[in-house]
Amino acid sequence: MNVNPSNSTNSSSLAMRLRNFIIVLVAIALSVTIFIGLRTETASVSLNEMAETATPLDVAFSNDKPTLVEFYANWCTVCQAMAPELHEIRQKYGENTNFVMLNVDNSKWLPELVKYRVDGIPHFVFLDREGTEVGQTIGEIPKSLMAANIEALVAGSSLPYNGTVGQDSEFAAPVAPIKASQADPRVHGSQVQ
Repeated sequence: MNVNPSNSTNSSSLAMRLRNFIIVLVAIALSVTIFIGLRTETASVSLNEMAETATPLDVAFSNDKPTLVEFYANWCTVCQAMAPELHEIRQKYGENTNFVMLNVDNSKWLPELVKYRVDGIPHFVFLDREGTEVGQTIGEIPKSLMAANIEALVAGSSLPYNGTVGQDSEFAAPVAPIKASQADPRVHGSQVQ
């Protein structure tokens, strides 16, 4: 039997190249998939981004649209958890509804905190086209319930989930002088001696 050693070497070299080429293609495909997956996962919206693009309160009271006012704080974990879902709702209903965000840590909003009796956050106040309160919800509300309330608000109907209360972060509007030891809003209502 006459075996040509160069044919055997060429065959194994070709097989090795083909194997390496397939490995490179698979590595590129995996890298692209991971990159796209990470970009999609990190595309969530923050409270600060939402607040920056929210409708100002004075505009909401003058543009003849119904309004959802959210009282929130950056330190509120429930507010942070709800942000992506509220962003989606805002994307869907933003043409017909004002989305106002008022940070409870800003003393500028003290009159609104008192007016709407904010004692937990997130606290949502639903206002009709004339700016009259038609309902409130407090705490973590499922996206489907919030969307149903917004749809009813736009339609001028009564809210199906008015008064719904979910998990929230306690908050007390400072209507009386506060001791310096109690000024930190992160105490969540705990007793400070």
